[in-house]
Amino acid sequence: MNIMRTAMLLAVMTALFMGVGFLIGGRGGMMIAFLVAAGMNLFSYWNSDKMVLRMYNAQEVDARTAPEYHGIVAQLAERAGLPMPRVYVIDSPQPNAFATGRNPQNAAVAASTGLLNALTYEEVAGVMAHELAHVQNRDTLTMTLTATLAGAISMLGNFAFLFGGNRENNNPIGVVGTIVAMIVAPLAAMLVQMAISRTREYSADRRGAEICGQPLALASALAKISGYAHQVPNWQAERNPATAHMFIINPLSGERMDNLFSTHPNTENRIAALQQMASEPGFGGLASTGRTQAARAGFRTGRSVPSTGPSHSPNRPPRGPWNR
Repeated sequence: MNIMRTAMLLAVMTALFMGVGFLIGGRGGMMIAFLVAAGMNLFSYWNSDKMVLRMYNAQEVDARTAPEYHGIVAQLAERAGLPMPRVYVIDSPQPNAFATGRNPQNAAVAASTGLLNALTYEEVAGVMAHELAHVQNRDTLTMTLTATLAGAISMLGNFAFLFGGNRENNNPIGVVGTIVAMIVAPLAAMLVQMAISRTREYSADRRGAEICGQPLALASALAKISGYAHQVPNWQAERNPATAHMFIINPLSGERMDNLFSTHPNTENRIAALQQMASEPGFGGLASTGRTQAARAGFRTGRSVPSTGPSHSPNRPPRGPWNR
């Protein structure tokens, strides 16, 4: 199913690329766009994860440089039956995180410094479990390819502004074609992003809660991240809006509603789904027990998992688990 979805995505994005090329330069422009798209598809398959990590200047960390953060990911990956992904930190004050990579054997997860400073130990675990769920569901290839190809289509639409009105470019539609290329192509690329983004977030929320055993911790993390996203800008994401759908919460400023133009489902709906999950057999009473289900299952990352009491509990680190 994921192979078919990725193949369909590449076909749609290639068609969009060719369509914009036709509007800009006629048949010649369409053929050039096809060759460029084919080359980009091949290049993106092998290198899109590196490109995205480079966009955000992500720095890789290990058990020595970030023992508890790295340890959380290691334990969660073991619980999920996944290979250990590469672990990165993004220097951004906005709390957020994403996963990338063409398959579980070549995956990477990244969290911002803002997330690691604002969330509790259990909340960080919930977020990283969500990202590992994307890896396990093989969403990361589709997400990362979409980010790179949608960005390319948007740039091609911008080129239409420079070259579309030139009568010598064999553009059969002229100025009208230029306007269509500038407006419709980036919008169409955005719609493709949204089509793959909304349902997969609910699925990753549920699987992530299963991996970490704490749906309410993930729900709490989503609420915090969403609140900060309204207040703290992510300038790297604003410069690279085609990557917005990769994050656990939309990092861009503007509308965040359950509508056609949202890259993510409504956060309140996601939280409600996790709260409902917490009441299911196997998760009931999670918030009221003295220890979390993860602790009962032996979840350890270098320090004992604290209780689910208030955030100021002396047994809980006041900030994220990267602080010594």
